[in-house]
Amino acid sequence: MAEEADDREALLRREFHSQTARIHWRELQTYYAHGSVIAVAPELDLVEVAVQLGLDNTARFQQWIDGDEVTSVSDTQALAWYEDDALLWAVVAAPWVLVQDKAAGN
Repeated sequence: MAEEADDREALLRREFHSQTARIHWRELQTYYAHGSVIAVAPELDLVEVAVQLGLDNTARFQQWIDGDEVTSVSDTQALAWYEDDALLWAVVAAPWVLVQDKAAGN
């Protein structure tokens, strides 16, 4: 059973790693309008967050939410990214699109 869980985690990690890319915020407007975009703090590993979402690790996600490390994208942030034509890291962990502004961490 533990081996099966490890295999699933490894598979998710490979899939999310291969699907992670940089994308301009403006290309994500439709997803943002649907409330499907989640912001991940720059200090977190974007792929790890996607993996934990895929594993339905509610406890870990709650820690990130409580620490404001994983949040919904505010209107203010969305507007700033739009005006800056921000290039973000993103990965789809259906039904969510996780985005990360690495520039914000500098």
